Amino acid sequence: MKKTSFILIVFIAFLSCKNKTTEALEEPAIAKDTKTEKTSEWINLFDGSSYDNWRGYLAEGTYPEWTIEEGAMAFMPGEKGGKNIISKEQFTSFILSLEWKISEGGNSGIFWAVHEDSKFPEAYETGPEIQVLDNKKHPDAFVGEGRHTAGALYDMTAPSEDVTNPAGEWNVCVIEVNHTTNSGKVTLNGKEIVNFPAHGAEWDAMVSNSKFNGWAGFGKYQTGHIGLQDHGDRVWYRNIKIKKLE
Repeated sequence: MKKTSFILIVFIAFLSCKNKTTEALEEPAIAKDTKTEKTSEWINLFDGSSYDNWRGYLAEGTYPEWTIEEGAMAFMPGEKGGKNIISKEQFTSFILSLEWKISEGGNSGIFWAVHEDSKFPEAYETGPEIQVLDNKKHPDAFVGEGRHTAGALYDMTAPSEDVTNPAGEWNVCVIEVNHTTNSGKVTLNGKEIVNFPAHGAEWDAMVSNSKFNGWAGFGKYQTGHIGLQDHGDRVWYRNIKIKKLE
């Protein structure tokens, strides 16, 4: 074998070993980062088996109208309304991710910043709402210039488009409220459809131009409970998790 060929073979072998060593060092670091994101940042608010992180609004326990069906929260309206539920923990800035499914012609809602006080009998008296609705058959979908449709910041900001799945099918909803950047947004089924300020003069103007104008507690609190609404219709929620934002 010629000396030049021998040197070339040794050089190629060296490069091959170097690349394998680099790959072996880098791969665990990437896997570790992914695992950390999944296990340490998100808080699981509903694991499909219990209401341990929830209770009734103005109540110590969870209302019997809320049960579990096939790993999902299931609400069956009773004779008396107002059976809203709230997270036991309170949040300020966050990303909330969940799936919802509404019955035909049904209506419900997702609240945040709910301030629990007996002077406010309903969670919606303080907590802003992202609408949950059957856009095809519920009357709210045809009034309010879109501000009452699914995904809307109820009565304040309409979605840019209707991306909902039909009644009886699951929708993936992500709500972000960030008081540090003074921004909020709603993503439904992978499409960002609503943007709004989280507080301040622009927020106050939106409230003033809505049905909530003059309400003593509405939108006044930055920290509060996450809430799910009893609007007298069947509704389901699942895969509920939240990430706190600093």
